[in-house]
Amino acid sequence: MDFLLEPPVGVGPLRIGMPRHDADAALESLRDLSVISESDRPGQHVFRPSGLMVGIHSTQGVLQAVEFGRPAATTDRVVFRGLDVFALPARQMVARMREHTRIEADPEDPASFIAPDLLLSFWRPFEADDDPEEEQGHYFTTVLLARPGYYDTPAEAEERLRRNS
Repeated sequence: MDFLLEPPVGVGPLRIGMPRHDADAALESLRDLSVISESDRPGQHVFRPSGLMVGIHSTQGVLQAVEFGRPAATTDRVVFRGLDVFALPARQMVARMREHTRIEADPEDPASFIAPDLLLSFWRPFEADDDPEEEQGHYFTTVLLARPGYYDTPAEAEERLRRNS
């Protein structure tokens, strides 16, 4: 199954800003009932047979972000504008993302990147760009799609509120 990232709207049945109970039901709809993982946590995350983790983050009763963890098999893909975010090496993914938007190394974790205008973030536990055998560093491990303002500092949040008032 392909999961098409549509920032900042959502992905598949998971829509940013939807009520928490609807997000829980949408997450549940992504489970493969023939192979339910013991690691599933309803209302938090599910694991598909491919190993793809789909997680949701809700606060104040609404869906704030959707997170995907890299699958072990290619039967599930997470795609942004034709790019399979877990199949491309991290360095190549960043270069391809720069064709569409601004993307920056996370100042607190240079192995990870944030595309703030699209509200996407890409994470891996460490850099190992040149070693494809080191999958956890060569490829991104997670991608997160979030609501506007999700990454704001308190000052940025205040400025966003002032602009939207």
